[in-house]
Amino acid sequence: MFQKLLSPKPSLRYNKWILSNLHYRLYSTSDQADIVVIGSGPGGYVAAIKAAQLGMKTVCVEKNPTLGGTCLNVGCIPSKALLNNSHYYHMAHSGDLAERGIETDGVKLNLEKLMGQKSKAVSALTGGIAQLFKKNKITWVKGHGKITGANQVTAIKDDGSTEVVNTKNILIATGSEVTPFPGIEVDEDRIVSSTGALSLKEVPKRLIIIGAGVIGLELGSVWSRLGSEVTAVEFLPFIGGAAIDGEVAKSLQKILTKQGLSFKLGNKVTGAQKDGSVIKINIEDAKDSSKTETLECDVLLVCVGRRPYTENLGLEDVGIEKDQKGRIPVNSVFQTVVPNIYAIGDCIHGPMLAHKAEDEGIICMEGIQGGPVHIDYNCVPSVIYTHPEVGWVGKSEEALKSEGVDFKIGKFPYMANSRAKTNNETDGFVKVLADKATDRILGTHIIGPSAGELINEAVLAQEYGASCEDIARVCHAHPTCAEALKEANTSAYCGKTINF
Repeated sequence: MFQKLLSPKPSLRYNKWILSNLHYRLYSTSDQADIVVIGSGPGGYVAAIKAAQLGMKTVCVEKNPTLGGTCLNVGCIPSKALLNNSHYYHMAHSGDLAERGIETDGVKLNLEKLMGQKSKAVSALTGGIAQLFKKNKITWVKGHGKITGANQVTAIKDDGSTEVVNTKNILIATGSEVTPFPGIEVDEDRIVSSTGALSLKEVPKRLIIIGAGVIGLELGSVWSRLGSEVTAVEFLPFIGGAAIDGEVAKSLQKILTKQGLSFKLGNKVTGAQKDGSVIKINIEDAKDSSKTETLECDVLLVCVGRRPYTENLGLEDVGIEKDQKGRIPVNSVFQTVVPNIYAIGDCIHGPMLAHKAEDEGIICMEGIQGGPVHIDYNCVPSVIYTHPEVGWVGKSEEALKSEGVDFKIGKFPYMANSRAKTNNETDGFVKVLADKATDRILGTHIIGPSAGELINEAVLAQEYGASCEDIARVCHAHPTCAEALKEANTSAYCGKTINF
C-alpha cells in the first residue's frame, strides 16, 4: 500500500506529507463525495456527468457565475455564432448572393442584434448544462476551487466565505486562460483579448491582431466580414499555428487575402502605445531586428495563445509540482503524483481543444471505476472555422518528412467536386497522407466547405487503422462534398481519381 501511494520520483516534502496523512486517507468515513471536479468547462462538466452516470456522488466547483467554462462563455460557442452570422452578412453585403440570383438592397449591419443572438446561444447552452447537472444529481458548489488536502476541496466564495467538501477523489479540470503579452496591457476596450473581441460595441475601422493562429484567424475573419480593415502580425512564416500542414496554410492565406485580410508574417511585436484615438504597434523582422515598422489601428487584439490555468489551486501544498509550461504532470490514467487527484484538459499535456478535454473526462471517470483508459492524441481533430473551413487529423506532410516516414499523397480539388460546384464554393482541396508500404492513413487535411464536419470521417477511419483503399471502396452519397474525401483516398490508393 505504501508503494502505491508514493510516486516514483516524489519530493521529500510530498513523502512526509503523505505518510503523515496516511491514516486519514485510508480510514476516513466522513467523505461527502466520491469525486469533486474543479471546473465546469467541456472537460469538467462532461466528466461530472459521466461520473454521476457511473454512480458516483459528484460535486462540481466552479468560480464563474455560469457553467461551461471558456468554451461556452467566451470561446468556441460565441465565436462560432459570430462567424456564422457574419458570413451571412458578408454574403449579402459583398454581392455573393446577387451572383446567385438573390438581389438584396439596403443591407445593413445591426451589431447589437448580432451580439444579442450570440448571447442568446451562450445562455441557452450554459443553462442547458445546469439542467443536466440537476438531471444527473450533480451538486454545483460556487466558488474558486482550491485543494486543501488530498481528500478535500475548499470553494472560496466572492465574499470571502468558504465551503469545504471532503471527497474520495479530485479531478482538476480548470482549463486555460489567455496568455498575456509582455509590455502590453489588455483593457478589453481598445486593446482586447479574444474575450473582448467577442463583444466589441462597434466595428473598428482598423483592427490589428498579434498572432495568426486559429483564434486570430477566426476573430479576424469575423471583423473583416463586418467591415474592418484587418492585419495579422505573426512571428511564424505561415498562418494557422504550428501543427497545420504547410500546403494547407499557404492555400488558406491566399484565400483569406482575397477576402480582405492582410498578413505580416515572420514579424514580432516589440511594443504598443496608445496615442490619442490611435494605437501604434512597433514590429520588427523576426530574423533581422534592423528592419522595423510602426503600424496604426483603432483596436488591437492580443491573440498569442493560451496557458494552463493552474495558479492558486493548492497544488504545491499537496506535493504536485507543475512543469515548465505550467501544466500538471499526469500518468497514462490521468493521475497526478497524488494517486486520487486527477487532471485533464488544457491544464495537462496535449492539444488545448474542448473535444480532447471531453474525451479525457469520460475515460478518466471510467478508469476510476476500473475501466480501460485509452486516448490516441494523433486521432484528435483540429478545425479552423473560417470560410472555407480547415480541418485536419494525424500527421502533416512536414511532420512525416521530419520523422523519416516513407509516405504517399492523395489529393482532390473541390473545383472538381459536383456539390461544391453547384454551391459555388470551390476553394480548397482534400489531402490524404498514407504509409507508402501499407496504405494505412497517417493524416488527412481538408480546406474547403464543411471541412469541420468531413474531418470526422477521417478521424474514425484513422482511429480504426483504415487504409486509403478502405475509404476509396466505401460508397459515398452523390452529390456531396464528402466525395472529395473518397476521391483523395482513391488518389493515394491507386494514383488516379475518377473525376479529376
